[in-house]
Amino acid sequence: MITQPQARLTRVSRLRSAHSYGLVLGLIIVVFVFTSVAPNSPWADSMLVLLESLTLVTALWTSGLARAGSSISIGLVALAAVSAGALLIVGGKGFQAVVLVLAGLLTVATILTVALGIVDQGEANVKAVTGAVCVYVLIGLFFVFLYGAIAVISSGDFFAQGTDGTRSLRLYFSFVTLATLGYGDYTPAHELGRTLAIVEALFGQLYLVTVIALLVSRIRGHERLP
Repeated sequence: MITQPQARLTRVSRLRSAHSYGLVLGLIIVVFVFTSVAPNSPWADSMLVLLESLTLVTALWTSGLARAGSSISIGLVALAAVSAGALLIVGGKGFQAVVLVLAGLLTVATILTVALGIVDQGEANVKAVTGAVCVYVLIGLFFVFLYGAIAVISSGDFFAQGTDGTRSLRLYFSFVTLATLGYGDYTPAHELGRTLAIVEALFGQLYLVTVIALLVSRIRGHERLP
């Protein structure tokens, strides 16, 4: 149980942390590019869950929630490594779905970590905007893993066009949906997929017009002050 002095110390360490999310954003871009170009194979899924765990550990360190060598960080990397190894050794759709779900959960944890770091700063600045951009891209990646898990588990095709799609195609579909471009060349075949696509589109639009817009407007407001 955390005592009051320990809680104060934790709060102070969070406030004193760097909150510079450039490295986190760089790792997210690596995950994005790898998702786009990697083959649709188990080793690529294994690599992705490892990259997501590394991104979360970096976000925890940047936000002051955990040191890079802490038991939490080591445990996260170990969990990802065991899951990735199990997928490569055992294989099968069951393990593939577990790894994709784990990658999605790691992504959600990273989103929450970065969001907490933004709130801790208590002001709108470039670091906060960088963190907010990280969250936006992570939302798109989360739905990539979610769509992938559904495609693996479902007996039918994920897309109405008669295919589950490759990982790269699901990445394309996720970010087209997040940005509400509405090309319509690929559409979900089932109610669950359609519902998730609506949720993602709503998240994307509401996030841009609230969080990002608010941060940018506040930065401009500070610049105009004498």
